[in-house]
Amino acid sequence: RKKKKKKNGGDQKGPDVVMRIIGKEHKSRGEKKRQTYPPSVSLPDMFPNGLYPEGEIMEHPGDFNTFRTTSEEKRAADRMQESMYNEIREAAEAHRQTRRYAEQFIRPGMTMIDICQKIEACSEKLIRKDGLKRGWGFPTGCSINHVAAHYTPNYGDKTVLKEKDVVKLDFGTQINGHIIDCAFTIAFDPMFDPLLEAVKDATNTGIKEAGIDVRLCDIGERIQEVMESYEVTIDGKTYPVKPIANLNGHSIGSYQIHAGKSVPIVKGRDATKMEEGEMYAIETFGSTGKGYVHEDMACSHYMKNFDAPFRQLRSRKSKQLLTHIDKNFGTLAFCRRWLEDQGQKGYLMALKELCDLDIVRKYPPLCDKAGCYTAQFEHTILLRPNCKEVVSRGSDY
Repeated sequence: RKKKKKKNGGDQKGPDVVMRIIGKEHKSRGEKKRQTYPPSVSLPDMFPNGLYPEGEIMEHPGDFNTFRTTSEEKRAADRMQESMYNEIREAAEAHRQTRRYAEQFIRPGMTMIDICQKIEACSEKLIRKDGLKRGWGFPTGCSINHVAAHYTPNYGDKTVLKEKDVVKLDFGTQINGHIIDCAFTIAFDPMFDPLLEAVKDATNTGIKEAGIDVRLCDIGERIQEVMESYEVTIDGKTYPVKPIANLNGHSIGSYQIHAGKSVPIVKGRDATKMEEGEMYAIETFGSTGKGYVHEDMACSHYMKNFDAPFRQLRSRKSKQLLTHIDKNFGTLAFCRRWLEDQGQKGYLMALKELCDLDIVRKYPPLCDKAGCYTAQFEHTILLRPNCKEVVSRGSDY
């Protein structure tokens, strides 16, 4: 396949630097009121009939799936899940509107904490946060440049977004445990456009190839083929765009962001098949570095082990912290900022004990080699009996 090389643009200077978003905002079907900036209209006011818009509808690939579009049995099975689908679509709509707001306000010079807190405040309001019933799906990731994933600032982190940074913005919403996992990449300098285009194309390829009874290894092979057809020129030097081999998409379960199946982004041997009714996060990462990440930097992301064993806790603080985690997060991911916002103090040793006992697991930032750039795009898809729905699809990506 012929290499795709884009001509570099000049630097954009001054206060008018903005993130360039592909696509224009449009009015969703059933929408009665338009959203404001910043968002102040609730989703029930925008959709008073209580029905939230479908995502992009696609057919399942393969001749073995053609019967699904006309099968009355599959249509009946699909209709039985409409209530669940509507909850998923509401969470997706909250994500779309939150990221639309983020795409409008994010500028160089802002601290990463300010960016994350504005996004979290907006999504909390739109999702109408209510304990574990509805709220955040996981912490707001804002990994910069060679950091590919799992970075959100802890308090005291004064990192500022720069004009030549490439930032992966990855956040989630959930209703009754149905998690929307969706991410995009921010770059202000147009010289990074080919990197972003490569990863966006690879993610869309993964979405196209995914479907019921499709082998996971076949999806990874196609993603790799597309990703590696691109190159990017940065400051006069040309780099191939490499898929990050040890990062994957994944199945999503109820209150379980990683439900057991991994969707590779490189060629492999996992012949496991996708199944009817499953939800997946289809995500790809591209890099100008090694195409392989390792754990580094201070940890901010944590999550209770979904199959946590019973362990006798030694300290009162560890017991109190675990009770707090169970009440506020359950098996959803959380970060240190959120613990401190909720009044937790002097908790680090207790958190360490929970991690040492494998009750809670830590997820440090995942980094390629320093000096390189990484990008990410991600959507949540639902494998319905008679079609595939890209529930998080929007007019932006």
